[in-house]
Amino acid sequence: MSALTVDHQSGNGYEWDDLVRFWKETDAPEGCRVEIIEGIITVSPPPANDHNNIADDIQRLLYTVIPREWGIYQTQGVSVPGRKGLFIPDLAVIPKEALDTPGYEIPAGHARLIVEITSESNARTDRLSKPRAYASAGVPLYLLVDAWAPGGPTVTLYGEPVGDVYRLLQAGKFGDGIHVPAPFDLVIDTGVFPVA
Repeated sequence: MSALTVDHQSGNGYEWDDLVRFWKETDAPEGCRVEIIEGIITVSPPPANDHNNIADDIQRLLYTVIPREWGIYQTQGVSVPGRKGLFIPDLAVIPKEALDTPGYEIPAGHARLIVEITSESNARTDRLSKPRAYASAGVPLYLLVDAWAPGGPTVTLYGEPVGDVYRLLQAGKFGDGIHVPAPFDLVIDTGVFPVA
C-alpha cells in the first residue's frame, strides 16, 4: 500500500474538495483501489483470489434477499468527509436511487450494509478506521470478514451505530453461521470461505 499524506486541517490549504480532486486524479494501475483513509490517499493492489471468492459468496447470498431497487456494488466510492474518508468497500448494499447523482462517490450513510474483507496489508484499517467512519456516517450494518485475524479467520457483524461506535451484534470463526438481521434476515455460512 502506498500513501500520499494530505493534512487538510493543518492550514496547508487543502480542504475536503482538494482531497477528492487528488483522489480522482490519482493514476493507479487498473484494478487497484484508491481510497482516502483519515486524510491519507492510499493505493491498494487488486484483491487476491480468496478475497474475491468470499466477496462473490456473500454477494450471491445477498441478491436472494434484497429488493430489486437495491444494488450490491464492489467499486462504489462512499464518502465520510467528517472522518476524512472516501472508501471503496468490498461490498456495499445501497438503494439504487442514491446513485442517481453524477460523480464517483456518494455519502456512506446511504449504504444499508457494508462488507469489508481484510487483506494482509489492510487488516488494521478495516478493523479500526473504517468501522469508526462507517458508524459515524450512520451505516446500519458493517460486516468484517477477517481472514488475517490474530487467532485465526473471523467474521464480525456490527450494528446499531452511535457516534463513531458500533455495537457488536455477532462474532465467530470461519465455519460459524452469521445472521444478518432485518432488512436482510440472512444467515451467511462462513464454512465455505477459503482460508488464506
